[in-house]
Amino acid sequence: MKRDIQNREDIYKLVCTFYDNIRVDDLLGPIFNHMIKDEEWPVHLDKLTDFWETNLFGIPKFKGSPTQKHIQTDAAFDHAINQVHFDQWLAIWGKTIHSMFEGDLATRAQMAAHNIAQIQNMVIRRQKPKNKKE
Repeated sequence: MKRDIQNREDIYKLVCTFYDNIRVDDLLGPIFNHMIKDEEWPVHLDKLTDFWETNLFGIPKFKGSPTQKHIQTDAAFDHAINQVHFDQWLAIWGKTIHSMFEGDLATRAQMAAHNIAQIQNMVIRRQKPKNKKE
């Protein structure tokens, strides 16, 4: 029987497993592997663990601007990031959570990811040049 997310160590395992899956994904892997070099992944994973620890446990650790990073990534890929990318990100996130955890915090992590993806996609769409609108 799976258990719920309980602590930072659980979040770190979730984040690492999720990004292991992202990095080999045909759609998302090339984007993430281009933007985050091999030697940068440990720092990135720790920062994302801070992000989810802040979101799930209310512990104020995360510092940064995910929105700005998404805008920069979209620009680096000639404004080609769209709903399909966010849907794939969510599918992998959901599959990863469900393979590892169940319970209230696991459900909250899934719902938070949907909200985050929706907001980030909306922001990116607003930033696209007019000739690049979806």
